[in-house]
Amino acid sequence: MDIFTLALIAAGIMALMVLGYAFIAAPSAAKESQRRLQAVRFRHSQDAETKVESQLKKAIAARKPKAHKLAGSGSRVQALELRLDRTGKGWTLTQYMYATIGITLAVMLIIYMKSGSLILGLALGIVFGAGIPHLVVGHFIKKRSNAFTAKFPDAIELLVRGLRSGLPVTETLAVVAQEIPGPVGIEFKSVVERIKIGRTMEEALQETADKLNTPEFSFFCITLAIQRETGGNLAETLSNLADVLRKRGQMKLKIKAMSSESKASAYIVGALPFIVFAMIWWINPDYIGGFFVEERLIITGLGGLVWMSIGVFIMAKMVSFEI
Repeated sequence: MDIFTLALIAAGIMALMVLGYAFIAAPSAAKESQRRLQAVRFRHSQDAETKVESQLKKAIAARKPKAHKLAGSGSRVQALELRLDRTGKGWTLTQYMYATIGITLAVMLIIYMKSGSLILGLALGIVFGAGIPHLVVGHFIKKRSNAFTAKFPDAIELLVRGLRSGLPVTETLAVVAQEIPGPVGIEFKSVVERIKIGRTMEEALQETADKLNTPEFSFFCITLAIQRETGGNLAETLSNLADVLRKRGQMKLKIKAMSSESKASAYIVGALPFIVFAMIWWINPDYIGGFFVEERLIITGLGGLVWMSIGVFIMAKMVSFEI
């Protein structure tokens, strides 16, 4: 059996596995029934907290297509610039490209000097050069988003106290920008600066919401926009929103604590084969060097990487919960 036939068999097995996963992951009738019961509960409940939670879910569902369109509507370059802006680090697209090229060349050179295979070095260089900067940017985006979400209820409560004391909304936004540290103060300061140069409050808030892409701030923007059109007690609505956001944060922390053991097991199981392979390769390169020169071992190694990737993906889905 030649290499081409083995590659075709491996591709067929992979296609069957993808189809099987898609079939297993399809929404079940029980989940759909539970979702409908939840919608009925939100629709007919008289509790203020439940109503705010229902409005938050509707706002998230309504804004998902728009956020996705903003992230990739123009081009991949614009989407990448938006991701770099969300980190809050001031990184430019040029710096990102330099980092990608540098990592690619460094990994390619190391693999080529160690194995003598230019194709393998180029492939691994591209994978690491494209993957590491993307993961680093995603890490800082998540870190900044979590920091913003943690302090955002405090900002809303400060906004509520300012409104109840008689201050207008724009003045309370400026107070929040001065008093709340971290990403919350920075983003509210940018909103105030946009308002000062002639932008409407809705436009300034919407621009920040598109940058942050968090459901909490999106619902905050929608609440202010609806209140300016229809009127009502904005302080009471924002107070309920702050309470809901705090409870959502507590629930996320509980889920994080309950799933920490499973996540640690997934990390260990996923990283152990690569660590052992690297250690054996470093200690005795001749023993395991066949994976870099023999075609059958190369295909076997790539197949193992695919299987490991599928396993890590499934474990990540099992320990990932959305609130």
